[in-house]
Amino acid sequence: MTSTVHHAPPAAPSGQISTRAPGADRRSPNGDGQGVRLSVLDLAGVGVGASVGDALAATTALAVRAEQLGYHRFWVAEHHGMPAVASSAPAVLLAHLAANTTSIRLGSGGVMLPNHAPMAIAEQFGTLAALHPGRIDLGLGRAPGSDQLTAYALRRRMDGAGSEDFGDQVAELEHFLRHDFPADHPFSRIQTTPASPVPLYILGSSDYGARLAARLGLPFAFAHHFAGGGNNTETALNVYRSQFQPSETLTEPYPMIGVTALAADTEEEARFQAGAGALSMVLLRTGRLQEIPTPEQAAEYPYSNNELDLVRAMRTTEVVGDAEQVAAGLGELVDRFGVSEMLITTRVHGAATRVRSFELIAGAFAPAAAKK
Repeated sequence: MTSTVHHAPPAAPSGQISTRAPGADRRSPNGDGQGVRLSVLDLAGVGVGASVGDALAATTALAVRAEQLGYHRFWVAEHHGMPAVASSAPAVLLAHLAANTTSIRLGSGGVMLPNHAPMAIAEQFGTLAALHPGRIDLGLGRAPGSDQLTAYALRRRMDGAGSEDFGDQVAELEHFLRHDFPADHPFSRIQTTPASPVPLYILGSSDYGARLAARLGLPFAFAHHFAGGGNNTETALNVYRSQFQPSETLTEPYPMIGVTALAADTEEEARFQAGAGALSMVLLRTGRLQEIPTPEQAAEYPYSNNELDLVRAMRTTEVVGDAEQVAAGLGELVDRFGVSEMLITTRVHGAATRVRSFELIAGAFAPAAAKK
């Protein structure tokens, strides 16, 4: 079903890490003239030797620390059937994170909307927004976040149904959130409780999401961290900017990217720790599902030539090193893509390593950007 979309007012900023990027003045969604924001994208990674409970506790601790460090928002992503990822139920996890923090924005990066009835997501995130006013975001994607069999278990169909009408689903979701279906719409008699407008963000790993976000006048987050090879990031962001149509939400584009970044006290230590995430992705992409290996296991792993090619490809979109190197690398991405916000994700085995990385990035990026 299609209908007219009226967007929720954009969220006011809350974080402290915000620096004016070089070049043009890129406004935040509420047009306050701030520069590039740093945020967190977390998958509640489960390492070898840890439980899901351990992983969720570590994500909670990271959200608390990210708030203290001034990161703008903290998002968790919906994935299914992956032993290394504990964020399969974003709304449930976000409720817990919100109860343990006070000011940082929290949201989904994202909810895979075709896996759900739009009304159900409207009620889940409307409830979160009612409990924690002004702090909840709803990032939306159209991929299943899983393999095809798991997608069938979620969607009850094997033909990919749901993804092709993603735009209609977004429109329906928005109407449920605002309770403003046209009077002649069959759903106009349905009252979602609560009906709470929540800021929407479109996520994507191709130009499909870029076109939709541009048409709806919504912020767009491109998955540079896993789909940024070649010119994919530039292509998607150029499409988003060139086709953007102003809306009640935004008067100009708000481009965001996901970035894999890992900082440690030394470059050597950072590259050693990054080995765990690299091997985890190799295992995932070759169908060997398990928890995130240790960096020691990664260092001893006998990579095949094809696997080494995969690792090299992944490294082209990663930023790894000591604090200054990572800050410089992030600054280069800002210069290259002209983004308004970066969502930093870190693939490591240990919780302490992950927290330390975000501490180092927070301490180094803003001063480095200010020198430009």
